[in-house]
Amino acid sequence: MKIPNIPLDAPYSESQRAWLSGFFSGMHSQMLQNACTINPVDARIITILYGSQTGNAESVAHDAAAAAKAHGLKPVVKSMDEIDSNALASLDALLVITSTYGEGEMPDNAQLLWDAMSTDTAPKLANLKFSVLALGDTSYDLFCKAGIDWDNRLAELGATRIYERTDCDVDFEAPAQNWIAAVIPHLAGSGATTVFIDTEASATEKPQYNRKNPFPAKMQANRIITDASSSKETRHYEISIAGSGLSYEAGDALCIIPTNCPELVANVLKAIGCKGDEVEPVNDEWMPLDEALRTHFEIKLPSKELVQEIANRSGDQELNGILAAADKEQLANYLWGRDTLDLLLQFPQAEFAAAEFIALLKPLQHRAYSISSSGKLYPESVHLTVASVRYESFDRQHKGVCSTFLADLVDGDTEVRCFFTPNKVFRVPEDNSLPMIMVGPGTGIAPFRAFLQERQYRQATGKNWLFFGDRNAATDFIYREELEEMQKTGLLTRLDLAFSRDQEAKIYVQDRMLENGAELFAWLEQGGYFFVCGDAYRMAKDVDKALHEVVAGHGKLTPEQAVDYVNQLKKDKRYVRDVY
Repeated sequence: MKIPNIPLDAPYSESQRAWLSGFFSGMHSQMLQNACTINPVDARIITILYGSQTGNAESVAHDAAAAAKAHGLKPVVKSMDEIDSNALASLDALLVITSTYGEGEMPDNAQLLWDAMSTDTAPKLANLKFSVLALGDTSYDLFCKAGIDWDNRLAELGATRIYERTDCDVDFEAPAQNWIAAVIPHLAGSGATTVFIDTEASATEKPQYNRKNPFPAKMQANRIITDASSSKETRHYEISIAGSGLSYEAGDALCIIPTNCPELVANVLKAIGCKGDEVEPVNDEWMPLDEALRTHFEIKLPSKELVQEIANRSGDQELNGILAAADKEQLANYLWGRDTLDLLLQFPQAEFAAAEFIALLKPLQHRAYSISSSGKLYPESVHLTVASVRYESFDRQHKGVCSTFLADLVDGDTEVRCFFTPNKVFRVPEDNSLPMIMVGPGTGIAPFRAFLQERQYRQATGKNWLFFGDRNAATDFIYREELEEMQKTGLLTRLDLAFSRDQEAKIYVQDRMLENGAELFAWLEQGGYFFVCGDAYRMAKDVDKALHEVVAGHGKLTPEQAVDYVNQLKKDKRYVRDVY
């Protein structure tokens, strides 16, 4: 079996030639090993578990599976909610790939398994070999905590770590592929040769357009849907994907890659003492500093490294004292309402050269928005429902990066660089006869507008119940006409509203759930699905608490039995959240 030669006149650089030589050599060695020693039936099985909130960990899991197959292994890819704790004890080899959600929490699909593995009765894993890949964001204090927790717990239970945990920041692709290239040969055997897998080319599941290659869409509609007198500004957008070949499902998210506000860029440049025409290397490309700050870097939220350097250069006792104390809550309180420009204006002595400044910044990241339309009804456009973030703090106006990019900077000629993130769990029930209960206050209504459109397209017979609310009915009842029309046609069986400031005592969606608990429990007993979308830190927790109370009270269950009931809903994918 001959290794292919690369012709001397082939149009490759030295580094490309070296990579290809290694690839062909590795493939040749692996083919020989497979042909001589590996019976596919007897190939070693490895389990790849992913905990994913937005789909990144799942995508990496499939990349790892592709590499495992190339090494003659038999990979089994599972979501963490597809396996129980006892099953882990029977495994021989395990790869855990998990993101961290919110402030150090497990992704929704990982929580039940984690809870079981955290108990004193968790099974011992003396025969298990494992490695962990953690996805996270260094802008959060508890960076990669979910992956760290899994790594520590598996070792505590007796499992053998065969490769050290790798922690990835938001640009996770390269370190994730390095981890795969290192850990798979360990599992394949000490004599295995690394096989390089071009996952972008080999993973047929991956769409043409993604974070590295977004689709240049066009804005078709941009209108305010809150009243002019509202304390909020919520907008409805329609973005064309005609000619892209892209498709989406109700429940998916559209990710937008924004650019920074030109006014903010100009003010930051002035604050650091730069003109903007300084040319610096960014991602192997030379560009002016002002363009780099507008299109490539996060200049709204200061990185930890930037805060520390400003403290060092300014010598400010208060800020240095907070950082030295390592009190996360104290630092969060100090930074509340401040952005990068606020800090630079507060400490004008902290001037930066162009290269110094961008070295302290994080990459500008995409923002994901729940889609508010059905791809069946609108195959060539995507609807979004977005609250524009605008507030005054420290004597200046502040704007959200992406929400005001869409609201203020995009016109008919401006590209909206975007890509889809599928959410395979947050879906309209396949059985059109089953009830749906949807809790989505504020812009949390977005996916449920899509769900109702999907039910309409399918001519589904199942009942639909929406809990919606906001501050005031007169100013914040978005999509009111649509919802009332859906009620008239019978598509929307029940609509329960909670406008918190329309009366002296505030009323929220969880209060409406408790008021209608008997019927809500009856719908669950009929096989109903329970969906939640919106704020993760308060609303979603309050709704979860109310759901447990409804189940316990109207199901005549103890608190422990209510927990079991709700956990079963989660296992059955009948209690699903899209929260942020």
